[in-house]
Amino acid sequence: MVNNTIQWFPGHMHKARKEIEEVIPKVDVIIEVLDARIPFSSENPMISHLRKDKPCVKVLNKRDLADPELTELWIAHLEKEQGVKAIAITTENHNEVLRITELCRKLAPHREDMGKNIRTMIMGIPNVGKSTIINSLAGRAVAKTGNQPAVTRQQQRINLQNGIVLSDTPGILWPKVENPHSGFRLAATGAVKDTAMEYDEVAFYTVEYLAKYYPERLQARYNLDDLPESDLELMEAIGEKRGCLRAGGRVDLHKASEILINELRNGILGQITMERPEMITEELVEVEIEETKKAEEKAQKKIERRKRYLRNKR
Repeated sequence: MVNNTIQWFPGHMHKARKEIEEVIPKVDVIIEVLDARIPFSSENPMISHLRKDKPCVKVLNKRDLADPELTELWIAHLEKEQGVKAIAITTENHNEVLRITELCRKLAPHREDMGKNIRTMIMGIPNVGKSTIINSLAGRAVAKTGNQPAVTRQQQRINLQNGIVLSDTPGILWPKVENPHSGFRLAATGAVKDTAMEYDEVAFYTVEYLAKYYPERLQARYNLDDLPESDLELMEAIGEKRGCLRAGGRVDLHKASEILINELRNGILGQITMERPEMITEELVEVEIEETKKAEEKAQKKIERRKRYLRNKR
C-alpha cells in the first residue's frame, strides 16, 4: 500500500469555517451529512469541535451505494459512541429525506412549544449530496448541485415553510487528513477533485481493499478466474480484461485505474462500503504511534541543533 495521503483545502473552506463559528451559537440542531460508504472518513472532526454539545443528526447519504449490513453497523456505532441520532437515506427516495426534519423536531421540541422555528444547520464534506438533500427538503432548487466537490461556496438561510429554518454551508474538508487511509477513501469516493489525486495510487489502495472484502465482486465484474496476490498484478489483470493496452502490449495502468474508480463511484461494482467500525480503532492507533514518532524525532532534532549551537559558541 502506498503511504502518500491526499490533502485538499481550498481557501473558501477556511472562510466557511470562520462563518460557521459565528453562526453556530444560534443553531438548535446540527445536521451532518456523511457518505454511507465511508462514514468515518467523511465525518469532519472540525464539525464535532464546532458543534460541541448541540443535538446532531448524522445522515448517511448514498445508502443505495453502500453495503446494507455495514450501514446498520455504522448507525449503531455512531449512536452508541457519539450520542447522536443517525439515519441512512438515498436522495432518490423523498420520504427518506423527510425523516431528517422529523428527527430535528424530536431533538428540539422546545422551539415548537414556544411557537418558534427550529434553527438547523446542515454541514458536510464536499460531494456527499448535501445540496440535493436541501433541494428535496425545500421542494425547490435553492442550492446548486453537481457531481464535483466544492459546488456550494457560501452560506444561505432557507425557510422550509414547515417550522424549520435551514442554514446551508459550503462543504468543508479539514486542513490535514491525519489518517492516510481516510485520504485514499475520500479520493476514491469523489470527495476531493480528481486534480488533487493520483488515480493509480488511489486505485491500488482501493483494489487491495476490494480484494480482501469483496473478492467476488472483482471476479464477476472483470471476469477473473483468480485474483493475483499483489495490487499491481490485480490492476494489470483488470487492465488486460478491459483492453487498456499500450504499444507492445503493456497495460495502461492509469486508464485501468480510472475505470476501477469510476465504476466504484457509480455503484457498478455493487453496494460497497470502504471502511468498517473495527478497522478504525486499529488505524487510529497507527496514526497515534506515527504522530508520537514524528514528535520524538522533532524533539531530538531540536536537541541536536541546540548542541551544535553551543559547540559553535565555544
